[in-house]
Amino acid sequence: MRGLPRSPLPILLLLLQPWETQLQFEGPRCRTGPLDLVFVIDSSRSVRPFEFETMRQFLVGLLRRLDVGPDATRVGVIQYSSQVQSVFRLGAFSRREDMERAVRALVPLAQGTMTGLAIQYAMNVAFSVAEGARPPEARVPRVAVIVTDGRPQDRVAEVAAQARARGIEIYAVGVQRADVGSLRAMASPPLDEHVFLVESFDLIQEFGLQFQGRLCVIDHCSFGNHSCQHECVSTLAGPRCRCREGHDLLPDGRSCHARDLCNGVDHGCEFQCVSDGLTYRCLCPDGRQLQADGKSCNRCREGHVDLVLLVDGSKSVRPQNFELVKRFVNQIVDFLDVSPEGTRVGMVQFSSRVRTEFPLGRYGTAAEVKQAVLAVEYMERGTMTGLALRHMVEHSFSEAQGARSRFLNVPRVGLVFTDGRSQDDVSVWAARAKEEGIVMYAVGVGKAVEEELRQIASEPAELHVSYSPDFSTMTHLLDNLKGSICPEEGISAGTELRSPCECESLVEFQGRTLGALESLTQNLAQLTARLEDLENQLATHV
Repeated sequence: MRGLPRSPLPILLLLLQPWETQLQFEGPRCRTGPLDLVFVIDSSRSVRPFEFETMRQFLVGLLRRLDVGPDATRVGVIQYSSQVQSVFRLGAFSRREDMERAVRALVPLAQGTMTGLAIQYAMNVAFSVAEGARPPEARVPRVAVIVTDGRPQDRVAEVAAQARARGIEIYAVGVQRADVGSLRAMASPPLDEHVFLVESFDLIQEFGLQFQGRLCVIDHCSFGNHSCQHECVSTLAGPRCRCREGHDLLPDGRSCHARDLCNGVDHGCEFQCVSDGLTYRCLCPDGRQLQADGKSCNRCREGHVDLVLLVDGSKSVRPQNFELVKRFVNQIVDFLDVSPEGTRVGMVQFSSRVRTEFPLGRYGTAAEVKQAVLAVEYMERGTMTGLALRHMVEHSFSEAQGARSRFLNVPRVGLVFTDGRSQDDVSVWAARAKEEGIVMYAVGVGKAVEEELRQIASEPAELHVSYSPDFSTMTHLLDNLKGSICPEEGISAGTELRSPCECESLVEFQGRTLGALESLTQNLAQLTARLEDLENQLATHV
């Protein structure tokens, strides 16, 4: 980890002792320098009460050994099960006593094990400047310590790779029933320094005994020229070179070469490349099939849609659920053929006000859209759904925002995500949207009101209204939405993208124009006759 005078691993592992044991350890605290540290704690139902208490004691003892302060180590704690809960954020406390009090008051969630969701929350929320993390330009190391006892119920490899790419160093500590493969998929390289597995919660303190002599080490990498091709790691024995993920260290101890074939070749995989012995293969996300070329994934390709997503960012949604909505939106994007000529996607977030996150014409690929969705920041405050619908009708589907001309006959689709009753009227602008030819879908979650969803959605409501009682179970709505929105399966099947310059289009336009001129001529004749009649009446009176 760059910027540290040494790896924080010895410090973390030394402190993995119960707090009673640590009270017997005397000596000054090792000042680590500035560090943003977030603990990601598994509180699923598989963690028994006495095991959770041991984990709580581990956290308290660890806090007592850290050099905590606004300009030193900032600490945040989140716990997760089927959802994610922030116990306290990085900027919440500067005193160790306040942190200990919050940890002792911690109540386990006791549900599922959504480790991938927790990592995404840590990456997008817990390590944000708004939550108390120092800005990237300050070059303060960011470290996440994940403690879990089971197998994740969601995917962790992709989101963990994204977190590491953003500069977050991940330590994965597995206890008892933890899945080693998942721990290795989460942790930073080298894995032998970032992955740990113990038989029970009671044995966590053994790590502290193993690394007690490594609490404060000299940063050998800061002296002289270590000649490492990629990175230098300071150890008790001196500097040691290590390679970036996907590379192996050569016998000279300094140079690196690509191990993963996907890193060393232009594989052309649309979604994911996986090394397989001396070759590689391409994978597609859930719900999509690998095509005959062995590289691309199937998706909607038979039509064209202008799709605007209206996402509820009100306070009732909560940050962790907003991250779930963003993931859900990106799963929708995965089955669309996003391109300037195919499907165009725009996104609007609303609370007490409305904000266009990106218009229809901004991004031309699914990857660009998904990256922009993940970068969207949660607004909070009220729920003005009617105001959002008005914004969509008046602005989002305008040609200035990237919508295609009505002459091209491209379907316009509005998709509303909301979790509660609107604080303003939705009926007027929902009706206006449908009058303007916009096909409306409404997705409600939690306390969303069915009557309001039906007002927003197009008819029949059975095809245009979807509901999920909980944010974590929204994924079952994907098939319904795919069958409705996907051009090859739904509303725009067989839609032909027509150029206004084609002969048939010109003939049609000419016919409509001549018809309009004929109608104007008739109206003008009637008006002329009435004027002549009025003139005759005036002449008679004179």
